[in-house]
Amino acid sequence: MKTVTVEDFYKNAAAFANSTVESLLPAGINKEIGHFNVFNVKEIFERIKKEPGHVPYNRRLYYKINLVQGHNIAEYADKVIHIEKNALVFGTPKIPYSWQPQDLNQSGHFCIFTDEFLVQSKSGVVLDALPIFSPGGCPVFLLSDEQADEIAAIFLKMQQEIASDYLYKYDLIRNYVLELIHYGQKLQPLTTYNNSHNASARVSSLFIELLERQFPIASPDQKIALRTAKDYADRLAVHSNHLNKVLKESTGKTTTEHIAARLIQEARILLRQTDWNISEIAYSLGFEQLSHFSNFFKKQTALSPVEVRNLAG
Repeated sequence: MKTVTVEDFYKNAAAFANSTVESLLPAGINKEIGHFNVFNVKEIFERIKKEPGHVPYNRRLYYKINLVQGHNIAEYADKVIHIEKNALVFGTPKIPYSWQPQDLNQSGHFCIFTDEFLVQSKSGVVLDALPIFSPGGCPVFLLSDEQADEIAAIFLKMQQEIASDYLYKYDLIRNYVLELIHYGQKLQPLTTYNNSHNASARVSSLFIELLERQFPIASPDQKIALRTAKDYADRLAVHSNHLNKVLKESTGKTTTEHIAARLIQEARILLRQTDWNISEIAYSLGFEQLSHFSNFFKKQTALSPVEVRNLAG
């Protein structure tokens, strides 16, 4: 699972739309704190002549709000969602997903932005604190034609402003982004979706990829981001009990057992191949107290970290 930056997004979008990166960037955007841009989906699809491909699972380092108008399939770990007509979809860096348009008859709008862009809003909004961007949710909202028209009108205002010379246009655009967020939060999320036959395999694979991406630890100042079973379940937008059940059935090990085994593997490497003190190793592996790390290590290996280090010497 690749981590996609804003720069990667533009390279991929330019290739998809037979365009250039420069043509997709609004004038003066580099003067703005953070990043924002808005797109017309129909204009992009009119440039391509072949059936759209599958957009693979990725973790994107930006937020995305998408007014979908067309037949599409979205996959969020164990959820497979069929969108036949209109939907409002929120993408967050915390939830990896894949996307596949089912034909070229696509319209709608989408915008991308970084958290730095919206931090400039006087509302003081913290994106990850909003329910709509919660890692445990499924941020797909089906819309009536009337609702889709209302949301399209907001996107059109964004497009008009981003092309204008108004000095405070990005302040106005931030308000439009917040309007979309609050619109979505007032909607009922889609609660009916299909579990595909390979959902368990996909969840297991995504978990292993997330686990492996925590390593290797390159410096004593680096600390793993995901430490507990709940951390991984939240990132995959599944319940921790479901993740545990899937892993137990497919691998024979629980979530906690997988995490523990990988932590021990990395701890052995750091004890044998670095000169970091054991407190530094404990911190980098997510243990706030050295005693907790030592007890964990000895329980898993029957040896203390000091004994393993001395053996390496």
